[in-house]
Amino acid sequence: MNDITTNAGWFGTPKDDPRVVQLRQHLTANNGIKGLEILKPGDVERAVALFHRDGFVAVSDILNAEQVAILASGCDEVVKEILAVDHDHKGNRGSHRYSFGGSSLTRSQLHHPAWQMLLDIPPVTRILNAIFGSSHYTLRSASGDFCLPGAVDYQPLHSDIRDWVDDKRSPFSAFHDPLGHMSIRDLPCPYVCVNFLPQDVTQLNGPTRQIPGTQHSRMPIPSLQDEPEWMRLSTVCSVPAGSIMIRDVRAWHGGTPNVSETMRAIPNLEIYAPWFREPIVPGITYQDYKGLSVEAQRLVQHCVADSSEGLVTGATLRAP
Repeated sequence: MNDITTNAGWFGTPKDDPRVVQLRQHLTANNGIKGLEILKPGDVERAVALFHRDGFVAVSDILNAEQVAILASGCDEVVKEILAVDHDHKGNRGSHRYSFGGSSLTRSQLHHPAWQMLLDIPPVTRILNAIFGSSHYTLRSASGDFCLPGAVDYQPLHSDIRDWVDDKRSPFSAFHDPLGHMSIRDLPCPYVCVNFLPQDVTQLNGPTRQIPGTQHSRMPIPSLQDEPEWMRLSTVCSVPAGSIMIRDVRAWHGGTPNVSETMRAIPNLEIYAPWFREPIVPGITYQDYKGLSVEAQRLVQHCVADSSEGLVTGATLRAP
């Protein structure tokens, strides 16, 4: 990460505040899922098994050193643009915490070359083909999130997909059982998020907490006040740069404190199962689309702007 992102953060709360020091010590001693398996690219069957069991899986050695450097540089570039409109680090996912898609006028970073690079990574393709049992899945968006050092609060646990309520409160929930026997949590995974790591994810720099096996749970998600301590410490760390985490978006997850010295970014690709669709916002120009590989073109086919139209890109704290 460059000086701009390295020096960002710690706005409002000193890094040597006694509460921060105590939190840092607690996380160093206790943070992380005990016995976390980090697989290799060839462990496809095991990756599928863990994904279906836990709702997520981590796989190392997906990106090479050059790709990691390109992705880190791309994240730095985008973060610099976002912080230029948020000098006091209020964030849009909590203080010092941001969505890459939620900070883009296109609601995506698919227009950026660093994210386009992620569209055709053969080991990722092989694992996704095995998870879905098909190659006919499609890209929803290219997004992710980042947190700056000084993000001292926990983000509430949440799920990235909602059960259907009614046409007004859940207009984009594509599954509705009028008999009330099933919810989207009873179905196979409708879409996945693939997070790519341009830096190590450690106990201290805001690892994602994942609650294993909750992708099918109908239990209420606990609030921060009710969340047990073991859930707060159920984080996917430590995981080296160049790895991915693939997660079922229904599983309970949330952000954790970044009490390190540097930003933690996890850019992603969000991918719909072959049988599932919700509205998709264009995120790449036709000209850029034509420059992609055949595999990448197949993946983004529903995200392409009309050939007669351009894209208005830029940073914002509230995506339209």
